[in-house]
Amino acid sequence: MSQEVRGTVADGFEGVREEFAAFVAGEREDYEGQLCVYAHGRRVVDLWAGDGVAGDSLYGVFSCTKGAAHLVLALTAQDGAVELDRAVADYWPEFAAEGKGEVTVRELAAHRAGVVGTDAGFTRDEEADDRAIAERLAGQRPFWRPGTAFGYHALVIGALVGEVVLRATGRTLQEVYEERVRAPYGLDFHLGLPEALEPRYRSVQPMAPTPEQQAVLDAEALDDGPHTLAAIAFNTHAPGAKDLIDHPNSRTVRAKGPASAGGVASARGLARMYAAATGEVDGRPPLLEPDTVAEAGRIHSVGHDLVSRAHRAYGLGFQATADTAYPFLGAGAFGHSGAGGAQAFADPRSGLAYGYTRRRIAFPGGAAPENERFVRAAHRAALAAIRA
Repeated sequence: MSQEVRGTVADGFEGVREEFAAFVAGEREDYEGQLCVYAHGRRVVDLWAGDGVAGDSLYGVFSCTKGAAHLVLALTAQDGAVELDRAVADYWPEFAAEGKGEVTVRELAAHRAGVVGTDAGFTRDEEADDRAIAERLAGQRPFWRPGTAFGYHALVIGALVGEVVLRATGRTLQEVYEERVRAPYGLDFHLGLPEALEPRYRSVQPMAPTPEQQAVLDAEALDDGPHTLAAIAFNTHAPGAKDLIDHPNSRTVRAKGPASAGGVASARGLARMYAAATGEVDGRPPLLEPDTVAEAGRIHSVGHDLVSRAHRAYGLGFQATADTAYPFLGAGAFGHSGAGGAQAFADPRSGLAYGYTRRRIAFPGGAAPENERFVRAAHRAALAAIRA
């Protein structure tokens, strides 16, 4: 028996509901997820499915959190509090250790600094604490000459960017996000989940792989030894390292909201953040000015990612969404996916802002494959509305 799809879509976006319903009908009975889309500041898709899930249920969204972190950096740069082409060490002198003195804020955000982790790894307590991560990384020798290549700073980029924001403004990244972004726009996307909202949190669940998927995972495990760059970036080389699924399921992580992967959100919260970043929402002006929007989506790093060992592209910290995932989107689309299957982005040219969450981690990790059909349907509807 398939799950019932609940929620609403605006006229012209019925095709998105059809795609979502068709996907849900073919999924396991324990599927649950949410899909939300804004078009030019108006919510046009608000759907969910699954036993016990509601439109305002909250999920650990892993690296979608990085989108909030980089939005804060873009705001502080727009304000003039941070200059992107100044050295990180101008704001954070300790970071100059081990040959990192010339690394600029722009290079840091674009995953070019080479400090993807530490030689010894982080403890579980440190993983939840951006200040502790930043303190450890300040003295870390980079794993490549900064600026010559790039690699995904998976569990640390939020702490690195956050330390720059803190040194420049006197406020933590989480504080700036709460005051400038989340609270004013009423976002269900939290970097630090209040205790009162805990009943709405749906714990992330594993999904048993098929035999074919398990074979792929086994093959990948042979290539990801304990001393590889990927192991260091994902902290799997640390003694007592925990499984990735445990990260958002830790109340300590949810309460502190580490800015690399500790955010908690609904699909509504993800989509609304990007809608607010790039356009007017409920009479409020966009968070980012047109030049800042262009800077956020302009590609800063593209090619072979040393950590993921695959083709990747990054803007000002954000993933360059059209290059890395959905080539039919407009140039300059930017956002960030999450390891559990979540996806969130803005496509300024079509006016789309998109958010998707799911409870069970999707194979093979990162944005779940079903996003492609949902995004395509939403983009098609948005373009049709523009032409009408």
